[in-house]
Amino acid sequence: MQTVLVSTDWVQEHMSDPNIRLIEVDVDTTAYEQGHIPGAIGLNWQTQLQDPVRRDIPSKERLEAILSALGVSDTHTIVLYGDNNNWFAAYAFWVLKVYGHDDVRIMDGGRKKWLLEGRPITTEAPSYPPTQYRAKEPDMSLRAFFPQVLESLNQPGVALVDVRSPQEYTGELIAPPGMMETAQRGGHIPGARNIPWAQAVREDGSFKSPDELRALYESQGITPDKQVIAYCRIGERSSHTWFVLKYLLGYPHVRNYDGSWTEWGNIVAAPIERDAPTDIHGGTSSAPCPQ
Repeated sequence: MQTVLVSTDWVQEHMSDPNIRLIEVDVDTTAYEQGHIPGAIGLNWQTQLQDPVRRDIPSKERLEAILSALGVSDTHTIVLYGDNNNWFAAYAFWVLKVYGHDDVRIMDGGRKKWLLEGRPITTEAPSYPPTQYRAKEPDMSLRAFFPQVLESLNQPGVALVDVRSPQEYTGELIAPPGMMETAQRGGHIPGARNIPWAQAVREDGSFKSPDELRALYESQGITPDKQVIAYCRIGERSSHTWFVLKYLLGYPHVRNYDGSWTEWGNIVAAPIERDAPTDIHGGTSSAPCPQ
């Protein structure tokens, strides 16, 4: 399997490699200006990784224009990292894979681990010569849309994983505190298992071992023989879980439902459940978890 995860050591050793483009994508869009890895480009998830008008990922042409202007080519090795244990770094990874970028990687531990280790940062933004980035046609096998999710309900070969907090899953909360995008109703998609995204990472933000991850998901019936659909509130936390399942565990069929709860919880007559999360052996889990 292609390398998709690199260490902070590896990144520091390759910061000056002209074949690599480091890109920081943060939940807090001001974090990059406060200090970033030398040579890293900042991408704004709100203005550059979404369509400015319709609710969608950027078009092929828009992504090409943005990356070309930033000096990123389709032949570069792109290494992504960010805050919140790589929430939006994983989302950017997913978008780039939808458009067929060959060599994309995530820095294990993200911004948190880099800072914890006292590694170099700068406030100086790099300037690279413009390129002619060429994206491929979008790979829709990586995306799930509302009709597909609706049709999958009660299908034994499909597994839905809700990666939000238990409080969002039960409908106690509709969105994490401070988050603007929301829905009219709280709860979860019927049949979805609740495995909060943060259970996949350690305290320093790095991913748990494959054995730990495999035990985490398989214990809840999220197994590689199924068509897996991950969702959250707007699609960024679920892209983190999508990355874990598809690239760290090698699940062959995993989709990210980008509309997630802001779509499902707003659609008239969409079925909703509000029961507490239970494991497949019948036990109830109500442990709090980070966003």
